[in-house]
Amino acid sequence: MNLVETLNQQYMKPELPEMNVGDTVRVTVRVKEGNRERTQAFEGTIIAKKHGGINETITVRRISYNVGCEKVFPVHSPSIVSVETVRRGKVRRAKLYYLRDRVGKNAKVKERI
Repeated sequence: MNLVETLNQQYMKPELPEMNVGDTVRVTVRVKEGNRERTQAFEGTIIAKKHGGINETITVRRISYNVGCEKVFPVHSPSIVSVETVRRGKVRRAKLYYLRDRVGKNAKVKERI
């Protein structure tokens, strides 16, 4: 095996759940404030997955107080405590950027059974 591949395998997280675009996920992040450390959850819909392997990222979008908020999370980052799938989404696109223009119930994704 290549040296780069072995290093990537060493730092990848093995216990990630299956997550796809359109799923609603709860990402728990370790936040450092001064000398204290706490965990904070961010729940929203995955609108994009990029790259692969150690560089994999997911873009999670949620609407709070009628303002859309998107965050890009590196999946294998040490600051990510856990990623859990809340509900599965039924979509036909790889990127759901069209949800940025939708408001209210139009911004929902159908649930996959």
